[in-house]
Amino acid sequence: MTHSLKLSCADFTFPLLSHPEVFHLVRLLGVEAVDIGLFSERSHLQPEQILKNAGLAGKQLRRQLEEHGLLLADVFLQLGREPRHRPVNDPDEHVRQQNRDRFRSAIEFAHSAGCQHLTGLPGTPMEGQSPADRLALAVEETAWRLAAAREAGLVYSVETHLGSNCPSPETALTFLEQVPGLTLTLDYGHFVYQGLPSGAADLLLPCATHFHARCGAMGRLQTRFPLNQIDFRPMVRHCLDAQRPPWICLEYVWIDWEGCNEVDNLSETILLKRHLQGLASEPRN
Repeated sequence: MTHSLKLSCADFTFPLLSHPEVFHLVRLLGVEAVDIGLFSERSHLQPEQILKNAGLAGKQLRRQLEEHGLLLADVFLQLGREPRHRPVNDPDEHVRQQNRDRFRSAIEFAHSAGCQHLTGLPGTPMEGQSPADRLALAVEETAWRLAAAREAGLVYSVETHLGSNCPSPETALTFLEQVPGLTLTLDYGHFVYQGLPSGAADLLLPCATHFHARCGAMGRLQTRFPLNQIDFRPMVRHCLDAQRPPWICLEYVWIDWEGCNEVDNLSETILLKRHLQGLASEPRN
């Protein structure tokens, strides 16, 4: 079975624009859907604000997207300023309970906005916490999140990112095995950055229900198209052949971290979109 390629674009790719301007630009790019970032203190919509009245905020976003003719592919939730702040395996029980309360609100927000997919993080190493303890907590809390999302009819996935509890394809697979039913938001760049060949992450393709795509290379989490070392062909073919085709999000970011503010996000988004569409139109042997 072959489908057409489903492409979205992250709202946090263009943080200097207002939200309506981002939505207008995404449509100008010929992309039919958007990924919404809920990042503490650094996104258009921030969890500290919108989760206080999540249902209303979700309905407002849904109206905005409908006005621009856009679908909502994913809500990406990060409850801390960066991954080590308020992770799922935070040793403080009070913080973990707050995280659960906010996650419930994020589910309400996503559901009200018309989204069927929610992405989170798998936790990170914490000072003073043993590897066994941090993984046990991460598994316990992630299993709770998965169950809560499923009850609301949402697919829940995690992005196994650089510096997380599962930084390699093998550790990512092990984490998934400990939380049956959990899926991945897969970004090849986090593995290629570490010097792994692009194909090393192909074993995770069957576990992915969402993708983040941007050009990357060893030591460069985000780079220009001519320097790209990621082979996107397996990802594209997987999406075309999937029974339920996942979205591929064009996910360039503009932040002062790992050189991620050193490329022209608009031009690179256009180039990558054309490249992915070109791969999708290749004849199959």
